[in-house]
Amino acid sequence: MREDSGPKGKTTAIIAYFTIIGSLIAITMNLEPKHDFARFHTRQAFGLHLVFLGCALFLSEWFNIYVWIGLYIFYFVLWMYGLLGALNNKKQPVPIFGTSFQKWFTFIQ
Repeated sequence: MREDSGPKGKTTAIIAYFTIIGSLIAITMNLEPKHDFARFHTRQAFGLHLVFLGCALFLSEWFNIYVWIGLYIFYFVLWMYGLLGALNNKKQPVPIFGTSFQKWFTFIQ
């Protein structure tokens, strides 16, 4: 028998951080049974991906390599923070946007 390596829904929570498609897959994986841990991290990851894509679309008007590098560093740091939280079985919101993601994406059950 396999030992429980963390909260229920941990695999779903981790999958959510791998691209926007991973977030959509995690949303469907968590439909039944529903796990609070997976829901928390799915909201965090989905929000991160949307903020990144929104900023990228907004910044596509200007091609300034430093702005793009800054965007990718910002995204990577927040993404890594969320992913490490999921891997370490912690429900800590990502800095700056995390608590807002929990409020905005209540449709993710």
